[in-house]
Amino acid sequence: MCGVQAAVSALRGQRTHHAMSPQPHNRPAALRRGLFPVVLLTVLLAIWLTLTLMGSAHAPPSQRFRDAATPVAASTATTGDMPIVLQGLGQVTPLATVTVQSQVSGQIVAIPFKEGQIVKRGDPLIEIDPRPFQAALEQAQGALARDRALLANARIDLKRYETLYAQDSTSQQTLATQRALVAQNEGTVQNDQGQVEAALLNLAYCHIISPIDGRAGLQQVTLGNYITPSEPNGLLVVTQLTPISVVFTVAEDQIPAIARQLRAGKTLGVTAYDRDHTHKLATGTLETLDNEIDPTTGTVKLKAIFTNDDESLFPEQFVNVDLLLDTVHGATLVPDAAIQRGAPGTYVYVVGKDRRARVRKVVLGPADATRVVITQGLKPGEVVVVDGLDRLKDGASVVVRQRTGP
Repeated sequence: MCGVQAAVSALRGQRTHHAMSPQPHNRPAALRRGLFPVVLLTVLLAIWLTLTLMGSAHAPPSQRFRDAATPVAASTATTGDMPIVLQGLGQVTPLATVTVQSQVSGQIVAIPFKEGQIVKRGDPLIEIDPRPFQAALEQAQGALARDRALLANARIDLKRYETLYAQDSTSQQTLATQRALVAQNEGTVQNDQGQVEAALLNLAYCHIISPIDGRAGLQQVTLGNYITPSEPNGLLVVTQLTPISVVFTVAEDQIPAIARQLRAGKTLGVTAYDRDHTHKLATGTLETLDNEIDPTTGTVKLKAIFTNDDESLFPEQFVNVDLLLDTVHGATLVPDAAIQRGAPGTYVYVVGKDRRARVRKVVLGPADATRVVITQGLKPGEVVVVDGLDRLKDGASVVVRQRTGP
């Protein structure tokens, strides 16, 4: 106001000065009197605008933006089911892996399988030259036939000596000697029978077959090689692929919950994902829980079984495993982005009907990659802020620019 009064006084002084000064151009007095109010109004308006801008610049930010609404994205709390999933890193482990070895020495004359072929139990893999073993079998069979004849003759003599001894026509020593001879021949025949069986077995060992169903690996020997039962790398490896197991680990804190479900007879589902945990490979069931904890890592091993009919799981492959422990039904769900942690504890911003965001303390339950269960503090249908949280405070006015959920 002081500035306005000074301006008015200055204008009056100017008017008096102009009134006292000579009028070289002889302007009409009425014209001069008409211009004065216009000039005065212009000066007053300029002074008012200057004072207004200065006052606005020095006003606190809270006063300037007191009624400005903050744009946010929000979501509506919903009701749904939340699976309780335990995650772990696992390795695909075949139920059976056999390194095939020869049980006899000999030269390879045939390899009827192809590398990588799916084989059944009993399928031929490698053929060893059988001729030496066939000859050994014939020798054993010949010895058996000879000794059986000797045994038969000794038994006939024994009967004759027994008759003579009954007639008191021979001595007891002669009878005893014949009985010993019969027993000796019986032992020889039994030994010959064992030799024949061993020769038959060795002959069978010339035909190396698959001991299990599975996939045949790369062959370690080639046609014409002379092999022995002590080949350092074996002849090949056969690995069972269907079914197959995955051994994975979870934290030791989860043991009571897992054991409780297994004792109750529940079948727990297991899902295997690729290394990036993005592509689902196979689904199976939990088979068993290991009997000890690894003290160095504080984890326990579990084994899951997969049918693996499509062979999506490969032996020794590393996979991510999700174990479905339980499911919470009818839970209150919100996006994970809505959860805040700070001085009030765990809280969310709830948008009311008055379009203001207010802090609400909540208690969290199980969660997955995108959603969280709220066990206390929030009801289905309430709206929570999920984006723009860094610009909010309790009671702030908001405008919802994007909304998800029902």
